[in-house]
Amino acid sequence: MKSTQKLTYSGVLIALGVVTGSLFYIPIGVAKAFPIQHLINVVSAVLLGPVWAIGNAFCISLLRNIMGTGSLLAFPGSMIGALLAGILFHKTHKMHFALLGEVFGTGVLGALLSYPIAKSLLGIDKGAFFFVAPFMLSTIAGSLIAYAMLKALSYTPLLKVPHEKA
Repeated sequence: MKSTQKLTYSGVLIALGVVTGSLFYIPIGVAKAFPIQHLINVVSAVLLGPVWAIGNAFCISLLRNIMGTGSLLAFPGSMIGALLAGILFHKTHKMHFALLGEVFGTGVLGALLSYPIAKSLLGIDKGAFFFVAPFMLSTIAGSLIAYAMLKALSYTPLLKVPHEKA
């Protein structure tokens, strides 16, 4: 895929993430569970690769925070999930590994890295594992929707979704 196409897809995904950020989220204390972010992470990882996926996650988190529709906890969760999804898909070319990378990266690693941010910057001391369950539910929902969407798109000429290796 040409870099112009990647930039275009990236722009559309970032716009989708920013616009839907104020419409579809689940408030969980200071966190805002946002399944569409996880959908975007998986789609970015599969279509664009790990670097673009991280960049998209960062831009969406930054813009949502500037607009007041996000939280600081979006940075570690979304970016780590996007990185692992991108790396695992790049190495295996199997979409279910991209999903596993997103779920583990956001649901476990991102949730655990959110604890120091919540404690030091937001003054919330709920325990290191407090964010694991809500992050996990959000990322599983978004990742499954992304998987269904990518599978459906892989049979159409609309996007060049990479086919999984056997």
